[in-house]
Amino acid sequence: MKTVSFTGAVISGQGSGRKYLSLPWVQLQIKEKLGFTPFLGTLNLKLTAQSVKGKKQLAKAKSMGIFPAEGYCVGLIFRAAVGELECAIVIPKVESYPADLLEVISPLNLREQLQLKDGDSVEVNVTL
Repeated sequence: MKTVSFTGAVISGQGSGRKYLSLPWVQLQIKEKLGFTPFLGTLNLKLTAQSVKGKKQLAKAKSMGIFPAEGYCVGLIFRAAVGELECAIVIPKVESYPADLLEVISPLNLREQLQLKDGDSVEVNVTL
């Protein structure tokens, strides 16, 4: 297995991740595919320029999908880790989605667990 590392600064989101993760069909698919029920919120990272380049590799990599109910987009998910903590990244398949944004999901509130605040640098290791 190959691991790709992404580094970014913690930023506050708009609450879209919380809404998405609270949908029963999303929770069910994440539980089935990743083995955990996600905390209702994502850790948002504004990626470094180098990590944005690396994110392009994910388009060619094997991923798991969250297949939507009508009116929602497909989300690609990849197993990942922040330090020793199991997590995953979600990439919504939306044309206008920012290339420099990475959304991390976990069974835990990563902000609280890792005592993170906006601007803190975080490395996420994605298993391909």
